[in-house]
Amino acid sequence: MSFLGVETSLTGRRWVGPGVEAERSAELLVQRTGLPQAVCQVLARRGVAPEEATGFLAPALRDLLPDPRGLKDMEKAAARFLVALGRRERIAVFADYDVDGGSSAALLLIWLRQMGHGATLYVPDRIDEGYGPNDEAMAALAAEHDLIICVDCGTLSHGPVAAAEGADVVILDHHLGGETLPEALAVVNPNRQDEDGSLAHLCAAAVVFLMLVEAGRRLRSAGRTGPDLMAMLDLVALATVADVAPLTGVNRAFVRQGLRVMARRDRPGLAALADVARMDTAPTAYHLGFLLGPRINAGGRIGQADLGARLLASDDPHEVAALAGRLDALNTERRDVEAGVRAAALAQAEARGFDAPLVWASGPGWHPGVVGIVASRLKEASNRPAIVIGFEDGIGKGSGRSVSGIDLGAPIQRLAAEGLLIKGGGHKMAAGLTVAEDKLEAAMARLGELLARQGAHLAGPSDLNVTGLLMPGAATVELAEQVEEAGPFGAAAPAPRYVFAEMKIHFAKRVGESHLKISFGDGIGPKMDAICFGAYDTPLGAALEAHGGARFHLAGRLDINSWRGRQSVQLRLEDAARA
Repeated sequence: MSFLGVETSLTGRRWVGPGVEAERSAELLVQRTGLPQAVCQVLARRGVAPEEATGFLAPALRDLLPDPRGLKDMEKAAARFLVALGRRERIAVFADYDVDGGSSAALLLIWLRQMGHGATLYVPDRIDEGYGPNDEAMAALAAEHDLIICVDCGTLSHGPVAAAEGADVVILDHHLGGETLPEALAVVNPNRQDEDGSLAHLCAAAVVFLMLVEAGRRLRSAGRTGPDLMAMLDLVALATVADVAPLTGVNRAFVRQGLRVMARRDRPGLAALADVARMDTAPTAYHLGFLLGPRINAGGRIGQADLGARLLASDDPHEVAALAGRLDALNTERRDVEAGVRAAALAQAEARGFDAPLVWASGPGWHPGVVGIVASRLKEASNRPAIVIGFEDGIGKGSGRSVSGIDLGAPIQRLAAEGLLIKGGGHKMAAGLTVAEDKLEAAMARLGELLARQGAHLAGPSDLNVTGLLMPGAATVELAEQVEEAGPFGAAAPAPRYVFAEMKIHFAKRVGESHLKISFGDGIGPKMDAICFGAYDTPLGAALEAHGGARFHLAGRLDINSWRGRQSVQLRLEDAARA
């Protein structure tokens, strides 16, 4: 049954509320804990029992941190890392060009620097070299280094690892492993096929952090002290959110503690980036995913691939100021490039139809650095797995994003094994691929067939899940802060979405090109402000601006708005329906 009887909202979605069991659980939590109903609704949705509420709202990393030695090859990796440190060997860090890769590299570089040891950073160029290790780069690094550590890549790099003659290779990764592993000294990856999957939700930076935990344990056993790992959790938090890892279990604790560390502004690179992004409040998961992450990614997408990792690892205030400014400018350029590709890809995909198990688009000259973002937009528009591919000289480089419950990485890997792709890999929710133009149609047809077996074609327009009802008078700063304590919110832990029922719109104004700002109330109690980003890209903008005095149900998430030192609550409006 739909929530408030909304079967088709202004954006065409059905509203779905909590079930009877969830409502009963929320009531029990209210009675047992004394917490506000709005908070208890969030806890009930996460399956938190009354006796677990206190621990859930204040998760302790020490209680949730897994034993690093539970991962295969971890002890070999940590031991070899410490041998290189002790012998003052030459170490190279080969990192992916995204936020997870940059954060992973920065963790190693900072740790080594604090131990008085340097390392060479190598990040491949997205266009010239593509994702992951390549034969030429690995051979060149091996000629100059004793140990190569591949982070956020390498699990499928059999040839490049073999090309690293004369050097030991350690892989710290989280991407889906194949039936065989490269001939590396150690491959630490919770998504190896011979792992039990209990840590499959970790990003690469979390795997690197666990390796450093094990290294620290070994140092203490030898009577030595290593760097303060808790102070490095800002990097783990950043990577976890930006890589869209599920914010459950230890990941949630990583992000909670990491946000506290980040708020201290001890990391010069992140502080400089926060300043250019005009962040004027304490960092949240939203800031990591939508302000900091895209800027760090911009270097790997359309600029110099190593800019993000260098920014995160540097302790030079002049260098980080220059890098942050450069990344901010590249991010603006990236948005312009993305807009052109997005318009063309959406038109092509819509013409092909959104009802197939796979939505895809391709075009000549589409920049490889933005196809992943555009794939996300196609996925959101269609509620289907989506692939976007840019072609150059007959070779296409593409990126895919999936929807909940549909594994994209495994079918992509299978297509590569079947010879329909030049190469491909990834994980359940995201994947990359390289395909020859003459095999494009066959590859997409085969991928659609494999996704259909998982039921990808059965989903309708995505429902809007709502947490419960709220009145403007109850939406206080204090309540918003208490709700935030049940976070952080993100992948697998969606932020609560509240409905303000039968509201009258008192004021509506277009802001910028496509946003809408409104003030609303029930006519009796206090008014409340709301902001709807991208409102005019959907039917919401025009309908609410021309409200004509009608009443609406308004759905969205609570935000704390800071302006000139004063805080107030506003609604980040996501959907509406006529009352």
